[in-house]
Amino acid sequence: MRTSGTNRAALEVDADELAAVGRRLRTLREARGLSLSELARRAGIGKATLSGLEAGTRNATLETLWSVTAQLDVPLATLLASPSPRTTPTPAEVGARAFPLVRGEAVEAVLLEVFEDAGVTYELYRIRLPARSSQVSPGHPVGVTEHLTVFSGGLRAGPVASPLVAGPGEHISWRSDVPHGYEVVGDEDVHASLLMRYPRR
Repeated sequence: MRTSGTNRAALEVDADELAAVGRRLRTLREARGLSLSELARRAGIGKATLSGLEAGTRNATLETLWSVTAQLDVPLATLLASPSPRTTPTPAEVGARAFPLVRGEAVEAVLLEVFEDAGVTYELYRIRLPARSSQVSPGHPVGVTEHLTVFSGGLRAGPVASPLVAGPGEHISWRSDVPHGYEVVGDEDVHASLLMRYPRR
């Protein structure tokens, strides 16, 4: 699966919110007893990048945020919305604020809702991928699955080694604790919903 060449900022937020994301990230890292160097090494990013994220002076791609949250073993929404190192946003917290548009190499996502079930956290996103775009994302924590329903356009998505194809009205799902990708099939933008399921351990 090819990757698109544009490396855009992940979060469309103001400076105050970017600083808040940095504080949440630092809180999560320190709660796990990890140094900047160790978390950067585990996530496969530069220490300067991680330091800039924590300081609120550097933005990042969606892939970078997913790499970091995978090593912290938390859903992405925890970094976007909750200052606690052990909790994800409640439905009330999600409903009380507008979540930012989060960008990757190809995927543009807006968090719509976070909800809990016995031993599981779910994140529901509305996503868009521009025509002829693609991206490969790092694996999430062990046991995470993605469930995608396409509303328009055609999409090849899933584990890099065995992607699936879905068109309008079709649903696909896969384990996303391995490198996985999204690639638009055809010349039409893809609009879809993405449900991410994180088992709590």
